[in-house]
Amino acid sequence: MKPRPSKTDYYLNIALDVAARGTCLRRNFGAVIVKDDAIVSTGYSGAPRGLPNCCDLEICERERRGIPSGERYELCRSVHAEMNAIINAGRDKTLGATLYLSGFDVKTGELIDAEPCFLCKRIILNAGIYKVICRTKDGSSWAIMPEGHPDYQQ
Repeated sequence: MKPRPSKTDYYLNIALDVAARGTCLRRNFGAVIVKDDAIVSTGYSGAPRGLPNCCDLEICERERRGIPSGERYELCRSVHAEMNAIINAGRDKTLGATLYLSGFDVKTGELIDAEPCFLCKRIILNAGIYKVICRTKDGSSWAIMPEGHPDYQQ
């Protein structure tokens, strides 16, 4: 019999399933917001509603320009998974919640180290999210406490 996953792994696995809906040609992420042990929202990386997705256009502007991952986000048409999950939830559901984040490389299908970008970290803080748990490429996880959290460390 397969062992029962921990709650952390359970929510990170769901985040990885959500990431499969992503439309990025490079890396896809999924976010799950949990409050009081209930999922209140999910989000994946993709173009804003109503606009063409990169996977449909078959072009990534940052890749076309040779821009490394993690740089020049202003050229990316995608709304990040964390942002979409927060937008879909509303502040009343994010206050004191935990955000779980998982991601994978689109070309290889392998897990990648998930960590919110600098913009998402600010949005997470303003949403009142208490903690972010990120999956790493080796399948383990680690927690980020937003600035202002009692356990915050730089």
